Amino acid sequence: MEDTHVYWFLCLLLVVLAVKLSLQTRKKRKNLPPSPPAIPFIGHLHLLRQPIHRTLENLSKKYGPIMSLRLGPRPVLVVSSPSAVEECFTKNDIVFANRPQFLAGKFLHYNNTTLASASYGDHWRNLRRICAIEIFSSSRLNAFLAIRKDEIKRLACRLQRDSSGGFAKVELRSMFMDLTFNIVMRMIAGKRYYGEDVKLVEEATKFKETLQGYSALSELTNLGDMFPIFKSVDFNGFIKRCTALSGRMDLILQGLIDELRRGKNGNTMINHLLTLQESEPEYYTDEIIKGLVLIMLLAGTKTLITSIEWGVCNLFNHPDVTVGGKKIDMTEKMINLMGRAEPLEVMCKARPNLNNILS
Repeated sequence: MEDTHVYWFLCLLLVVLAVKLSLQTRKKRKNLPPSPPAIPFIGHLHLLRQPIHRTLENLSKKYGPIMSLRLGPRPVLVVSSPSAVEECFTKNDIVFANRPQFLAGKFLHYNNTTLASASYGDHWRNLRRICAIEIFSSSRLNAFLAIRKDEIKRLACRLQRDSSGGFAKVELRSMFMDLTFNIVMRMIAGKRYYGEDVKLVEEATKFKETLQGYSALSELTNLGDMFPIFKSVDFNGFIKRCTALSGRMDLILQGLIDELRRGKNGNTMINHLLTLQESEPEYYTDEIIKGLVLIMLLAGTKTLITSIEWGVCNLFNHPDVTVGGKKIDMTEKMINLMGRAEPLEVMCKARPNLNNILS
């Protein structure tokens, strides 16, 4: 009998909480953009399906280019209009500068202190300044031009070798991944971990497995992020996996820093950051350097791979495209005349715009 009373009491409590949450949401929703009908407590989570960008596209067709969603108690603004996006990040950039603090950022991003997870403020602005001036400046990137040329040449030679017996199908995504990661890793630490001619196979395998797990966990949706009351509950062992993986990644990054610190005089981004550490040790700590390296590996590589992949897709889907005012022949006739893949310098006549793309 007592169990029945407890059961009905819990049901009544859930109903009261759901009604209260719904009423609070309606009060706050007065000035919000259009929104689909929501379910109490879970909001619009039931509407989200893979692929997410297609789901949001279909919703925006019905509710407009600016709409609001609610993921649990979290309000979300969805903007799909280029002009509105520009306004968000130019006129209202400070308003949208902050970001929610997720569990992945706490465990995988040094307690939300990296450039990708830190709250807007002095620390974030200083990290951005370091990236803009010390890491991604024109002079710094030009110093690594030889690395980019060498990796592109390796890719072109690989394509040529794969097609030496005639036409051959190739899976470009994996090749672009090897290309991008090797360029970034050589710039950061002077090491090649992907593709062919990898010398430290065991070290490279450990690094790739850890980075792959890091990327996968960073993209997972955790129930505690949507519903803060569940933050302390370790659903599906998410927190445990994050803790173990972050420990492995920290050992790898610290190993790279210690190795380059002993070697000194190297021409890598870590070497440059270690030089800055000597002049300002109170700020350029090993943890700050590891956070910067981590973001370059996670954010820099993924965006580059996606951009290259879509760029090549657009070239094939739009054979009438022009570069530098001259048309590029992407038809089968041109390919048939080649017989086999040729190095990139032979295929592409040097043009200012094309040189900018390739370098």
